[in-house]
Amino acid sequence: MADLFENAAEEFKRKDAPLADRMRPENFDEFVGQQEIMGEEKVLRKAIRDDKLFSMLFWGPPGSGKTTLARLIAKQTQSRFVQLSAVSSGVKDLRDIIKKAEDDLKFHRARTILFIDEIHRWNKAQQDGLLPFVEQGTIMLIGATTENPSFEVISPLLSRSRVFVFQRLTEQEISSIIDRALKDAKRGLKGKKKLAPDARALLVKTANGDARIALNGLDVAAAFASAATISKKDIEEALQKRALLYDKDGEEHYNVISAFIKSLRGSSPDGALYWLARMLEAGEDPLFIARRMVILASEDIGNADPRAQILATSCFLACERIGLPEAQLTLAQCATYLATAPKSNAAYVGILKARQDAREHGNLPVPLHLRNASTDLMKDIGYGKEYKYSHDYEGEAGKQDYFPEELGLQEYYKEKPEKK
Repeated sequence: MADLFENAAEEFKRKDAPLADRMRPENFDEFVGQQEIMGEEKVLRKAIRDDKLFSMLFWGPPGSGKTTLARLIAKQTQSRFVQLSAVSSGVKDLRDIIKKAEDDLKFHRARTILFIDEIHRWNKAQQDGLLPFVEQGTIMLIGATTENPSFEVISPLLSRSRVFVFQRLTEQEISSIIDRALKDAKRGLKGKKKLAPDARALLVKTANGDARIALNGLDVAAAFASAATISKKDIEEALQKRALLYDKDGEEHYNVISAFIKSLRGSSPDGALYWLARMLEAGEDPLFIARRMVILASEDIGNADPRAQILATSCFLACERIGLPEAQLTLAQCATYLATAPKSNAAYVGILKARQDAREHGNLPVPLHLRNASTDLMKDIGYGKEYKYSHDYEGEAGKQDYFPEELGLQEYYKEKPEKK
């Protein structure tokens, strides 16, 4: 059976294949970016050079080279490359691949590199099914994911794989990929088209580190551009509106809300507005944003400005009732108020310390003087005895112990000087 990698490579050379597929690197010299992974003296480069591979997980944004690198590894090490998409494949597909891999090992043929794209889409049972064959060396696993593998890949599989973190391609790297596609005489545009400077700038910017977006945009623009020079308008029409990188169920969702909250806490109204805009543009639920601001109003502002909590709660109710797009104004007003308000986390720190004591010391008895004497029997055994009704005393005379005897006097709430 012909090597699947070679079959795939030949397929990508078809003239009618998309430019992004035709321009997929065929060797390491053509591979752009990820020098922290693929530098000459890096672990992975040495493992490939010495043909001492191990199972691995590639984690990074779309279009950063995960699939391409997996294919190059298979080609360099003379391995049989099999690719599965976790979205459309399941246990039956895995069984068929394992059977072929076992036969290849038995007859001393090429080993199998199994590349699973979007491995985070496989459930626990499906991932469990991989374990025995990874451990036995029946297959060499390369999994690709855009999600944090710490959360999306089961621990046993994670512990048996080396994780490599891919970075978004830089604008310079995207530009070099575009240049190669424009000039390549076999797989590219053969020098027949040029890019106007403003068109190039727009394409690079809009790609946002994703080589596939850049090449697909260039491909469409080149096909429909009437002139030899592709204009900015051509690129705009080819790209239409780019969706922001923001998976509401994934890590980027939490990264962006974290940046928003930290901007509010750090008293940066401009930073808060930027991250708020990012969330709104990506289609975030306004109630999620408002709910987080309600929490921040108590956690980070507290009694330094009690009005913050009132405003944040009102913001939540307003968003609930009016919705977008009008709710963006309410969110912006609340965010800028919270960012510029004085800050205090005294109540937050206080409740954390108090709960820690409650957990550590258990159900300590309530002092008798603090208990409510609702019956004669309770009064007889001392409930409420010597309790000082605060309104009957002035200043120091009304002080009393409010803690269990075993715990002693505590100070949980410590207000610091106000800061903005």
